[in-house]
Amino acid sequence: METLWQNVRYSLRRLRRSPGFTSVAVLSLALGIGANTAIFSLIYALLLRTLPVRDPGELVELLHRYPGEPHLNGFSWQAYQFMREHNHVFSGLIAAANQPFHVRGEGLEPQTANGAYVDGDFFPVLGVKPAIGRLIGPEDSRPGDSSAVVVVSWSYWKKQFNLDPAILGKQIFVENLPVTIVGVTQRKFSGLQAEASQDFWLPLAIAPPALRSSHGGWLWLVGRLKPRVSLEQARAEMAVLYESTLDEQAAITNNPFLRKMKFEMEPAGAGLSQLREEWAKPLLLLIAVVGLLLLIACTNIGSLLLARGAAREFEMALRISLGSSRLRLVYEGLTEALLLSVAGGVLGVFLAYFGAGALVRIILQAKRIGPPIEFQVRTDVSVLLFTAALALLTGLLCGLFPALRALRSAPGPSLREAGRSGETRQRRLLGKSLVVAQVALSAVLLSAAELFVVHLSNLEHLDLGFERDHVLLVALDPAGSGYGGEWLTQAYQHLLERLEAIPGVRSATMCAASPISGAGANRGATVEGYQPKPGEIRNLTENWVAPKYFETLGTPLLAGRDFNSNDQGHPRVAIVNRTMARYYFGDGNPIGKHVRFDDDDQPYEIVGVAGDSKYYEIREATWRTIYLDTFQEAEPASRFALRTSVDPLSVAPDVRRVVRDLFKTVSVERISTLDNQVDATIVPERLVATLSGWFGGLGSALAAIGIYGLLAYTLARRINEIGIRMALGATRSNVIRMVLQDALAMVGAGLVIAVPVALWSKQLAVSLIQDLPSDSAIPIAFGALGMIALALLAAYLPARRAARVDPMEALRHE
Repeated sequence: METLWQNVRYSLRRLRRSPGFTSVAVLSLALGIGANTAIFSLIYALLLRTLPVRDPGELVELLHRYPGEPHLNGFSWQAYQFMREHNHVFSGLIAAANQPFHVRGEGLEPQTANGAYVDGDFFPVLGVKPAIGRLIGPEDSRPGDSSAVVVVSWSYWKKQFNLDPAILGKQIFVENLPVTIVGVTQRKFSGLQAEASQDFWLPLAIAPPALRSSHGGWLWLVGRLKPRVSLEQARAEMAVLYESTLDEQAAITNNPFLRKMKFEMEPAGAGLSQLREEWAKPLLLLIAVVGLLLLIACTNIGSLLLARGAAREFEMALRISLGSSRLRLVYEGLTEALLLSVAGGVLGVFLAYFGAGALVRIILQAKRIGPPIEFQVRTDVSVLLFTAALALLTGLLCGLFPALRALRSAPGPSLREAGRSGETRQRRLLGKSLVVAQVALSAVLLSAAELFVVHLSNLEHLDLGFERDHVLLVALDPAGSGYGGEWLTQAYQHLLERLEAIPGVRSATMCAASPISGAGANRGATVEGYQPKPGEIRNLTENWVAPKYFETLGTPLLAGRDFNSNDQGHPRVAIVNRTMARYYFGDGNPIGKHVRFDDDDQPYEIVGVAGDSKYYEIREATWRTIYLDTFQEAEPASRFALRTSVDPLSVAPDVRRVVRDLFKTVSVERISTLDNQVDATIVPERLVATLSGWFGGLGSALAAIGIYGLLAYTLARRINEIGIRMALGATRSNVIRMVLQDALAMVGAGLVIAVPVALWSKQLAVSLIQDLPSDSAIPIAFGALGMIALALLAAYLPARRAARVDPMEALRHE
């Protein structure tokens, strides 16, 4: 311990005497360690952190998906009961319906909090214990004779009731239903969702009837595997049971498309997540990118430490000659590197705290269907242990080569060479090897950045079927306003007139679903003149729109006419998109044909054909879409779209004023732009492209600094040699050419290593990211040319300085 303390004090004194080197080294390591810690925090929160329940590794999530679409955890009440009663692989199968609750009560401000309806086996199967009182159990799962009870979370108990035990028996109102608080969950438990904590749990027995209907699919199902039952065994048995429920569900809903759904099952020990499938692959790519950045920083600091060690060659040789242990010198070098990494780790944790928060805010900007979610990243023990291990490994990597050099140094040759100028071949080779490694890693990083930037550019320039610029989207919430039916229809028509009168507004319309926000509905239908094949999917995507919808969105009307005010009160009309027209009519004319939905006796006459547009997300295949006149329906849509000649958000205050003047109880739920709505669907790609671009530039800068530092140090040691060359007739251009050739040789060696690694990493990225360009050599060429340009720039400065050396001064040097 005494020796360790001496090494620490000695290393601190040396670092304090070199503030420039210390600052650059600590900042470089802090950026690398901080970036890795920030990304790992997100990965840990989404993928690795386990639920605070009994044996979380036994939990599995039941899922299903339509072909080509994201998976869903949403089952009907009947499917849940059937699979719970007939399976032989689960010791328990639980159901929950997550949703926000409106809460009020004595001493409580009216508020909205996340919660869930759960079955009576929910807490017993999970093994969650109460902090006080009791939790929902089987006795609360009998519809009709169950008392209205609620369980609250420990954090809500502390926040709202200051841990008062008198909370038990207190009555509050949840969704206007009086319920009695009977218990508080244990401190760490906040629900099954990984990205959103929950504060309330109510019995499914008192849930709205829609949650237990044959048509609904609102229940999240989680099972606990029996001992010695594998995930594959459980998946195989449950898939068979699921197929049985599909047949019944398809018959009840008259929707044969349901039979196309496939059953899946995934581990649920880390909780249920809406973000996991969307963000797991981008985060894994980012951790690989920041890992490369950290390796570049390590090689950079290693080369700097190597140069510092070379400058102390005589001192170390003298100490060994006087009896000092080589291991003592190795420990000193490692101690200095570890001190730098510890300082970088501490600063990196500070940077990671803000970086992770910024990344979470970006993630939550992404478009997703359903209620908004919360997501918090906590710097817990696991994240701190990761940072500590990363800092330790970084210190060892930075100090490895200087330590090995000290271990293998021979005092005799070092003392004899102390008075000589120049660099030995071994010294130059080791330093150049580190720079070659930096060049290779930086070229791979630059090529990856270019690959992701090209992918993002391709997505941003896709033909979406509409014009995204200068469109303001306004969503109203008429629920609970007292308005409805024909009165609301007339009021909305008047509102459209008022909105079009706002200065800067060119046109206004209404819709049930705006582009890139999800389809309005999906129903089976029969089309006049078309005979469906056995088992064919007959579903159409529906959207209810007002006149001028296609004009406002910039979607071309290819044939027929738009909706108009004369359609109200007359036979119902519809407009179909080009994909639907070609599917059912080929080259024929669809105008005048009729469409009849399975649950509706009244047909719709097709009066127009519009161009194709994207509605769910920008990479989707175009769906067969039918547009219906919202003013011919009993309840009109409540979303408005305004095309403007000015900045769309600049007219938002006028929109709010007009709505407030016409409606006293209808609130503006949300205002955004179509441009932002489209951007929100490519947030993962934008984040990966942006961060990889920044990190690629930073890694290249570090490599350039490494080349500059090595050449500057080498030329300073070779000043006598350069003087002799110039005395024998070498010109300044010869010296510059010699230095640049030396730099290009290092870059060339690095690129020889980088190209196959970049090709391999590109194929790996293509397997993780959909539609990533895989056959283009531009990203690798960009990385290679970028490193060549940076190397020439970094080498030119020391080369020019060396070329200006006076030969006589150089010959007298040392």
